[in-house]
Amino acid sequence: MKATLREWRAHSTLPLLEFHLLWQHVLGVSRAWLIAHDTDVLDATQCKAYEAFEARRMAGEPMAYILGQREFLGRDFKVTPAVLIPRPETELLVECGLAAVAQRQTPHVLDLGTGSGVVAISMALARPDALVQATDQSDAALSVAQMNAQALGAKLLFSLGNWYDTCLEFTPFDVIVSNPPYIQLGDAHLACGDLRFEPQVALTDGSDGLSALRIIVQGAPARLAAGGSLIVEHGFDQASAVRALFRAQGFEQVASMCDLAGIERVTGGRLPA
Repeated sequence: MKATLREWRAHSTLPLLEFHLLWQHVLGVSRAWLIAHDTDVLDATQCKAYEAFEARRMAGEPMAYILGQREFLGRDFKVTPAVLIPRPETELLVECGLAAVAQRQTPHVLDLGTGSGVVAISMALARPDALVQATDQSDAALSVAQMNAQALGAKLLFSLGNWYDTCLEFTPFDVIVSNPPYIQLGDAHLACGDLRFEPQVALTDGSDGLSALRIIVQGAPARLAAGGSLIVEHGFDQASAVRALFRAQGFEQVASMCDLAGIERVTGGRLPA
C-alpha cells in the first residue's frame, strides 16, 4: 500500500515533473511543499484522485487537459479538449501582432480562430486601449475563451463564425492575426503525442494544409485599414508558400519570423498605406 509521496514516487514511472504537477493538482500545494512533506501520510481520497490522474497520463492524455490549464506568456489559461493546447511558438504570433500596432493608438485587432483565446487575450491585456475581436466556429471553444477573458480581466468581443463569415465589429482592422489549422490531411504527426487528443478541426484543414491560410490571406485586404497588417502562424515547411500567398494579394514587407527553434513559424505582411 502506497501511503506517502515517497512511496508513490518509488512505484511511479512518470517523469518527476509530471508526478509533482499531478500531486500539486490533487493537494493544491506548491512543489516545495511536496518535497518537504514527502513522508506525510496521504488519505485514501487523495490517493484515489492521483491514481486516476496518473492512469490518464499513462494513457497519453496531455497534461494540460488533465490539469485543465496551460501557461502562456506568463499567464495561466484554462484549456479543455475543445481547444488546442497553447504552445510556446504561438507567443511569437502575439509578439509580432503587438509590434505591428505599436505606433497606432486604439488599434483595431482581429483574431481568427481564437480557440482558448490566448492570442486575442494576450494582445488585449498588453494593449488595454485596443479594440479586440476574436472569432471561432466552435461554441465550445468560445466558451473557454470567454472564461479565460473573464478570469484574466481582458476586455474584448467574441463572435461565432468561420473565419470572416461572422458579424465583424471594429472594421477596418489595423492588424489581423491567426493560428489556423495548417497540418496536411494524413500527416503522420496527427496520430502522435498530444495531437491525438486535440480537436482535429483545429489542427488540420482536411486538405493540403494551406486552404485555411488561403481564405485568411485572400480575405484580409478587404478588411484591413490602409497600412494594416496580416500575421499568421503556419507549419514548419510552409513559409515560402505562405509568403507567395501574401504577395499575390498585394502585401508589402512580407517576411517570415523564426521561433526559438530557428524555424520560420510566423509570416506577416503590410498593405500599402
